Amino acid sequence: MTSLSGNAASNPLLSNTQARDMASLLHPFTNLTLLRQTGPTVIQRGAGVFVYGADGKDYLEAMGGLWCTALGWGEEELAETAAAQMRKLSFQHVFGGKSHEPAIELAETLKELSPFPVGKVFFANSGSEANDSQIKFMWYAANARGQTGRKKIIARDKAYHGVTLAAASLTGLDAFHKSFDLPFDFTVRADCPHHYRRAEPGESEEAFSARLADRLEAQIQHEGPDTIAAMFVEAVMGAGGAITPPKGYFEAITRVLARYDIPLVDDEVICGFGRTGNWFGCETFNYQPDSMSIAKALSSAYIPISAVMLSPELTDIIEQEATRIGGLWHAFTYSAHPVAAAVALKTIEIYRRRDIVGHVRAVSSVFQQRLTALADHPLVGEARGVGLIGGIELVADKKTRRNFEPGKLVALTCGRLCEEEGLIVRPLAGDRIAFCPPLVISEAEVGELFDRFGRALARTLDWVKAEGLIA
Repeated sequence: MTSLSGNAASNPLLSNTQARDMASLLHPFTNLTLLRQTGPTVIQRGAGVFVYGADGKDYLEAMGGLWCTALGWGEEELAETAAAQMRKLSFQHVFGGKSHEPAIELAETLKELSPFPVGKVFFANSGSEANDSQIKFMWYAANARGQTGRKKIIARDKAYHGVTLAAASLTGLDAFHKSFDLPFDFTVRADCPHHYRRAEPGESEEAFSARLADRLEAQIQHEGPDTIAAMFVEAVMGAGGAITPPKGYFEAITRVLARYDIPLVDDEVICGFGRTGNWFGCETFNYQPDSMSIAKALSSAYIPISAVMLSPELTDIIEQEATRIGGLWHAFTYSAHPVAAAVALKTIEIYRRRDIVGHVRAVSSVFQQRLTALADHPLVGEARGVGLIGGIELVADKKTRRNFEPGKLVALTCGRLCEEEGLIVRPLAGDRIAFCPPLVISEAEVGELFDRFGRALARTLDWVKAEGLIA
């Protein structure tokens, strides 16, 4: 039997590099049927907010890679920091009481930056690892308190918390569960706070938030408050569609959680370090967590690193339990890797020195104006965001909000046309398209981003009409 990858590799329309890719590389988060037809877009270099293909074509990277390359491409200070640290101390673990200066200083810096009291910081390598660690720490702390029945984790429909086994169980997107025997049954699925799609006719954002809080309380009572270990949230739901919360949402749900003494885990993997116009998304949306997961912009994605920041109370109970049983038996070989820690420290220093948060606040007004103006387009049902993140939803009927049939791949087609126009966006389920450019983007580059997208959107409308998907 001839393999599918073999068929793709022999496609005469592919370049040599594309054919080599198709013969050897398994692409995640990719429609493999389309990939076999088109081959991959091979990127060779990057500078600022642009990346450049193997054919020399420039692409404005409107997704900051994967919501992560906050300082853009080619930041020399980060490259120099990494090289210097490699020469000084290329590796050192933190097992068995070992440590090193970059890890210590980074933990101190994160405690200083944190918008909530932090006891200690645990380092990992990705957002998925950080959230897996959060689940284990929440179970660990519950067991230490003698609350051994607290095993369930509340996570919302359309949430994204990672793809490792436990984190993928929290992720509320069916595509990440199919054929993986997921999710595990410890997950309690709460409502997605998407006002555009989930509100009742005429329901205000505040009323919608209050209703979701009532439903959350009913779920907690149904499951039993003494069975719930924590609730996980994202300030803005990234992979679920770049969905911003309705007014009053976090204030409403945190009151419910406080009544039942349920810890709130804040997944700031996308929203941390200025994305929403504050250092952290929880500051923008006015809630205080008990622990926080960070990654991506922590190092501007130049080197993998993530962290879990734990409240003093959680830190104390975890350390007490570890003392009782002889150690904290959870770690990763590359936790607090000295090169990654040094690059993260330099990244934070650059954010502060260049006032990246202030820059986001200044340029986001133009970004949000251009984003929300897309709502006037015949294909766009919703256009909404905050800071330098936002999403639109393509619809077949604006009045009824009817979606296109999923098999028509309208968002994917729009994404392909964006690439032809020299723009990289993120098509998502439900025909949503996300924007999350590097935080260093200028006003002129914001204009170029939306000009290129406007051309692609116009071509998408022509294609939709030609396909008979709308009248």
